[in-house]
Amino acid sequence: MNAPLLPLSEPLPPPSRRAAHEAGKLAKRLRHQVGRAIADFGMIEDGDKVMVCLSGGKDSYTMLDILLQLQRKAPVSFSITAVNLDQKQPGFPEHVLPEYLSSIGVDHHILEQDTYSVVTRVVPEGKTMCSLCSRMRRGALYTYAEEQGFTKIALGHHRDDLVATFFLNLFFHSKISGMPPKLLSDDGKHVVIRPLAYAREEDIAAYADAKGFPIIPCNLCGSQENLQRKQVKKMMDAWERETPGRIEQIARALGDIRPSQLSDPKLFDFLSLGKRGDDALPDAHAWLGGEARETGMGDRES
Repeated sequence: MNAPLLPLSEPLPPPSRRAAHEAGKLAKRLRHQVGRAIADFGMIEDGDKVMVCLSGGKDSYTMLDILLQLQRKAPVSFSITAVNLDQKQPGFPEHVLPEYLSSIGVDHHILEQDTYSVVTRVVPEGKTMCSLCSRMRRGALYTYAEEQGFTKIALGHHRDDLVATFFLNLFFHSKISGMPPKLLSDDGKHVVIRPLAYAREEDIAAYADAKGFPIIPCNLCGSQENLQRKQVKKMMDAWERETPGRIEQIARALGDIRPSQLSDPKLFDFLSLGKRGDDALPDAHAWLGGEARETGMGDRES
């Protein structure tokens, strides 16, 4: 008896078609994540002038590209201007970003400020330059945003950055805080948004590679990297290898805070919890340094 014929499976598409299909799925996922972040945190509203800070790295290229895609079908009208700060690092390919932005028809501006000379003069040799460089870059971008009337400043930090910053503050600064998807600058003048807050770094790297963005490495610091951030990233990478999905769980936890289950009396009124009377409660000084008193039960407290 002949064996029954099995139906033939569909032939696999050629590699180029498969790659295009995967790239399309990735783009759709990133659009969904960015759109959801914008909606969840009210990042962009009608009439906004959005300054997209473009460094030349994979994150900011991806942010700009996805925002441009969303802009075409957005429920509100907003403008996008890509802004890059040329910090005058030796060998910086200053033609790359203007040529790319012109080729895709995006309104853009290149700021020029020689922070390189300042950082290398002020920071001792061998020390990490990132902190000072970041502060100077932020100052220049904020000043330009105020001058030009931008209502939102978009930065390319992604989900993994938000998680890493949480652990940096936890391990090295003894506080539970992080990098919020939306914030008001310390001077109250600027609203900063992070549209990639829900996007994985792995997806962003794959998308940037598929799109062939002209990536510009940071030559100011060379191979220099913040040691604390490097330690946290190593820990996170190990977790993800051992338990895939753990970073996503932590990222979700950052959006589900329970103040009553932590230990900060400034965030939750523990003093009133279960309180039986209206009298003021004694403070720590009274508990630690007070005089012995009658207990009303025939003995004394020591």
